[in-house]
Amino acid sequence: MEQKQYRELYAAGGCFWGTERVFQSLNGVVETTAGYANGHTEHPTYRQVCTDTTGHREAVRIIYDPQTVSLEKLLKAFFICVDTSVSNRQGNDIGSQYQTGIYYTDEETGKAVRAYFEEEKKHHDIFLVECGPLKCFFDAEEYHQDYLIKNPGGYCHITNAEFEAVRKLNDER
Repeated sequence: MEQKQYRELYAAGGCFWGTERVFQSLNGVVETTAGYANGHTEHPTYRQVCTDTTGHREAVRIIYDPQTVSLEKLLKAFFICVDTSVSNRQGNDIGSQYQTGIYYTDEETGKAVRAYFEEEKKHHDIFLVECGPLKCFFDAEEYHQDYLIKNPGGYCHITNAEFEAVRKLNDER
């Protein structure tokens, strides 16, 4: 029996509750984890990250099966749900932890992500989304994991129309 070769990608799309839910809705995403990426504080807490002093972004680790969902489709879903024209903000959430970005762990993925970003930039007058290698990632507290599954009416900056547009990506080949 052939063993699956999963890949990983890290997405900072504002509040990680909605970002995690977006990727959970895609076929081929086998695991998501809300956490804190690319800051300078070891094992930060949510309270620390909210002080704007840790350098961390609220992000989601996405483990996916590239035989089922392409990197391109993951990036397409990401850009459906983020406002590329703002820095350190998404929706009503303001602070450096809400900076948008895509982070990768290997050069092959990095090359593909950078190429996608170059094409995506052509569709926006202002493009303030980070793109780079993952420096570090720390899991968020348990109550943040699967938050919108546990709290279906919970706050989210991502609109229902955006969630629906992402779900429709499952129908594309």
